Amino acid sequence: MTENELSKIIIGLGIEIHTELGPGLLESAYEECLYFELKKNGFKVEKQKALPLSYKEVTLEVGYRMDLLVEDKVVIEIKAVEALNDVHLAQVLTYLKLSKCKLGLLMNFNVYRLKDGIKRVVNGL
Repeated sequence: MTENELSKIIIGLGIEIHTELGPGLLESAYEECLYFELKKNGFKVEKQKALPLSYKEVTLEVGYRMDLLVEDKVVIEIKAVEALNDVHLAQVLTYLKLSKCKLGLLMNFNVYRLKDGIKRVVNGL
């Protein structure tokens, strides 16, 4: 399955969750629900996946943690904030570069309609 095919399914499940729960919950609640739905649908999903960071002679085994990684292809960063900003996009780009993935989804559940809170982020590798 391609990254684009996966992203359509992920977004659909996110919309289903958002329709049921609405805005106003903690990020961890939406993360757990999306993790549950993806697993239920048979996808390989890693939650709070550690990403090492290397700089010269220094390696941090857990430099960062991605919220969700689906099928080793799509990085999902979940937010529940008033508005997405550039630092959120930079965070997803960093995760994409460190994981060598091509596609990330930045999903802000603290919106009236979830489609207004989703940003696709592409790593040019």
